[in-house]
Amino acid sequence: MDLLDLLVHPVRLRIIHALSGERELTTIELAALLPDVPKTTLYRHVALLADEGVLEVAAEQRVRGAVERRYRLRRDRPVIGADTAAAMDREDHRRAFAAAMAVLHAEFNAYLDRPNADPTTDRIGYRQGVVWLSDEELSVLVGEISTALARSAGNMPTPGRAPRLISLVHVPAAEPASPIAPPPVPSTGGRR
Repeated sequence: MDLLDLLVHPVRLRIIHALSGERELTTIELAALLPDVPKTTLYRHVALLADEGVLEVAAEQRVRGAVERRYRLRRDRPVIGADTAAAMDREDHRRAFAAAMAVLHAEFNAYLDRPNADPTTDRIGYRQGVVWLSDEELSVLVGEISTALARSAGNMPTPGRAPRLISLVHVPAAEPASPIAPPPVPSTGGRR
């Protein structure tokens, strides 16, 4: 299967997110984390990710005559890197963005459906705004954000830590039809 088709799917992305931080989970545990995904769908996508080398079996044990597998992300798993992203056409980007937003929407709804969900206590945040940046300023900003996220990306699950889905999207906003005129010079109201 094509890498883009494999990874740009909302259910598969949610499985990958659930297994981040070197977690090892059974399909039953994954189903508990993703209760809105039908079990047959979840099992099918876990099997596909394992067959395609994204997941590996970390352990197996017999449970009532069946083999229960614990899955984890492979350390050398395929990812959509810079080369793959550069080769994506507009439709590929539409699909990838739609999948990312579907994951974000599903995870947010799953959070709100939890009986103990408390957006204030859990520090839920979502903001949008327009900032005016040159290409160089955008590169600096994205670099600073990437550096800040990289410091936390290696954190392992421990008591007191909760997994947090962080999404960063930046797209050019609509530009004015005419060039921006400089602001008018304020009048002093007096004679010269």
